Parts: sequence; structure tokens; C-alpha cells
Amino acid sequence: MIELSSSDIVKYTLWILVAFSAITWGIIFFKSWVFWAVSKDNNLYGASFWKAADLREASLADQEKSAMGRIAGAGFNVLNDTRSNGSRPLELSGDIQSILERSLRQQISKERKVLESGLSMLASIGSTAPFVGLFGTVWGIMHALEGISKAKSASLDVVAGPIGEALIATAIGIAAAIPAVLAYNFFLRKLKLCEAELDYFATDFLNLAVRSSLKTHEEK
Repeated sequence: MIELSSSDIVKYTLWILVAFSAITWGIIFFKSWVFWAVSKDNNLYGASFWKAADLREASLADQEKSAMGRIAGAGFNVLNDTRSNGSRPLELSGDIQSILERSLRQQISKERKVLESGLSMLASIGSTAPFVGLFGTVWGIMHALEGISKAKSASLDVVAGPIGEALIATAIGIAAAIPAVLAYNFFLRKLKLCEAELDYFATDFLNLAVRSSLKTHEEK
């Protein structure tokens, strides 16, 4: 059976905190790129959508490269299904506005799940890293007290090493937690702004689709 010294436990704690920090910065860089790409793709699709003469022309734009496009695609699929099915299946039961709204909300929920992936990890690291660092600090102090007991001396040479390890554990724990908490709050705000933008677009699409459907019905 492998026996771990107090110093080894503190070192493993430090490595855990370093891993937390590496994961945090990896998520920060990845999510920064994701939100930048989502914003760029949504702007491109939104410009293409609103330049179209009508919904039929707007449906020809590429819908798979952006979250906004996929939401529009879900709406277009409902419109096509309700027009092509004489006898509607259960999922298409109800008036056109209710069916569209349900489909658009479901797609927005899917897009939100994709965007919020990784945020729970940031929250977990931000809340646990200080306590992991505190564990290393307490263990380092215990190691220092053990050294004092064995050496029967409280000189600086005896306690400097273990206490230094303890302080490093605290510092790295805080250093890992602060970026995680700040990044979590920043990306949560970005997520809410992006979701609001998708909500606005879905509402506009719903209004346009309902008016278009009513106009088509009147013409018939």
C-alpha cells in the first residue's frame, strides 16, 4: 500500500488546482470563440432574411450555419408540414400560431442548451477551487506543526517550507476561482443577450408567418 506524506498531499492538491485553472482558461477561450461565431452567423443570416421579398424567398437562405437560421428552419418546416398534410399528426394539432410558437420555443431551448454547455463547469470550479486551496493550506499547516514537533523547534528553517506550500495552495485556489467566476458571469450575460435576440427574431417570424398564412387563406 502506498503511503502519502503530508508534502505529497499538498503537491497533489496544487496539481488539482493547476488542472482547474487549465480547464477554466480552455473553456474561456472556447466559449469566447463560440459566442463570437454565433453572433457573426446570426448577423449574416438576419441580414439575408430581412432582405428577402417574402417568406418564400427567405426560406431559400442557408439555415444550418446559424442559431437564428435553425430557428427559422423550424418555423418553415412547420409551415410546409401544415400546408402539405391534409390530416395533421398529433404534433401539428391546433391552430397555426400555437404550432409555430411551440416549434420555435423548442428550437430556442435547443440552441440555449448548446450555448450554455461548459458554464456549469465554470460555476463548479469557481465555487470549489477556494475550498480545495483551503484544504491544501490546512494540510500544509498540519505538516508545519508536525515538523515543529519532531524538531522541537519553531525556527524559520523548520516551518518555512510547509507554510510556504500552504500559502501557495491558497493563492492558486483563489487564482483558479476568480477567472472561473468572472467568466461564468460574463458568458451568462452573453447567453441572456443571445437568447433575447433569438426570442425577438422568433416573435417577428411568428407574426410574419401568421400574417402570411392568413393572407394565403384569404386568397384561396
